[in-house]
Amino acid sequence: MTEMVYGARAPEGGESALPEWWRTVDRLSIAAVFALFLIGMLLALAASPPLALDQGLDRFFYVNRQAVFGVLGLGTMIFLSMRTVKTARRLAVIGFAVFFVGVFLLPWFGTDYGKGAVRWYSFGLGSVQPSEFIKPMFAVTAAWLIAASTDIAGPPGRAISFALMLAIVMMLVRQPDYGQAGLVLASWATIFFVGGAPKKLIITLGALVVGGSMFAYNTVPHVAKRIDGFLSEDINPLTQIGYATSAIQDGGLFGVGIGAGTVKWTLPDAHTDFIIAVAAEEFGLLFCLVIIALFMFLTLRALLRLRRERDMFIRLSGVGLATVLGAQSLINLGVAVRLLPAKGMTLPFVSYGGSSLLAAGIMMGLLLAMTRTRSQGDMSEILGGRV
Repeated sequence: MTEMVYGARAPEGGESALPEWWRTVDRLSIAAVFALFLIGMLLALAASPPLALDQGLDRFFYVNRQAVFGVLGLGTMIFLSMRTVKTARRLAVIGFAVFFVGVFLLPWFGTDYGKGAVRWYSFGLGSVQPSEFIKPMFAVTAAWLIAASTDIAGPPGRAISFALMLAIVMMLVRQPDYGQAGLVLASWATIFFVGGAPKKLIITLGALVVGGSMFAYNTVPHVAKRIDGFLSEDINPLTQIGYATSAIQDGGLFGVGIGAGTVKWTLPDAHTDFIIAVAAEEFGLLFCLVIIALFMFLTLRALLRLRRERDMFIRLSGVGLATVLGAQSLINLGVAVRLLPAKGMTLPFVSYGGSSLLAAGIMMGLLLAMTRTRSQGDMSEILGGRV
């Protein structure tokens, strides 16, 4: 009876864990992630040497660190993708609790590295940005709470998830980090909507977001400056957006050639937030379209695989994780081409950054765990063909 309802099936012929994982995991998505990481290494070779030389470091200092953190991130992705849904959920909830405390304590123990926003913990040899890690873990935690609220005598998961989301957003805004706060809000709203939230409530939340944005514009000079610069018809060529825009225009279809770009010598965040500007200048528009296509593929393929999933928690957590991946990629690319105000957000698996690479590995590992093939048909198949 359990097999008829849930479609459970024992591994064929005592199949071991590794072959079963390889048979059920989305191998095309893994290939796309590895392709993005290799592109990131190529762009690190192009973008980071000027910064390393300027700081008196070895020419390939950031390239080597990118490789180390990339291997750790990809290894974490593979490890999590091999876990069962139950184990992945437990790890995500525990991780969420840890990094929630980490974000909360930032004002007292964090540092801003002279960037005006207290977002990091410094440990001498490196730093950790807890907001990067809390995004995927919160998506899974919120999905678990909202799914549990649908059970008979279940907890008030919707209210708890909303309170947690609000607390995270307020802590991130305090840093300030409006970009990460927006991602957390977007992932929760998507999960809440897919979980059956009333449309009126979604509209109300949208109105609150608009109101909050207007409040931030009128009270935070930093935010007002970025939005005014975005809305202005004239681009200051000496700003980050100005440098990025010029680089993208100079690159054309095929780029100026490997190593021939100049934006990496003038743009402070060329290896992180504006890595796509380096790609556009040295490799051209066609190369950038490949990067965009890979992110579109990862996001849409995850959503298509989740479409057949009948377990509410798996469906909600997968949608939330896919939202984080797609929205973060869209924001980073949108800022570079001046479709969005500057946010200070990395491009997953491509931009330099230990926290970014490790968090991206966690995000994709959880998403791969949720989208593994399971022995189940559509609900219509079960009700129509197996009853």
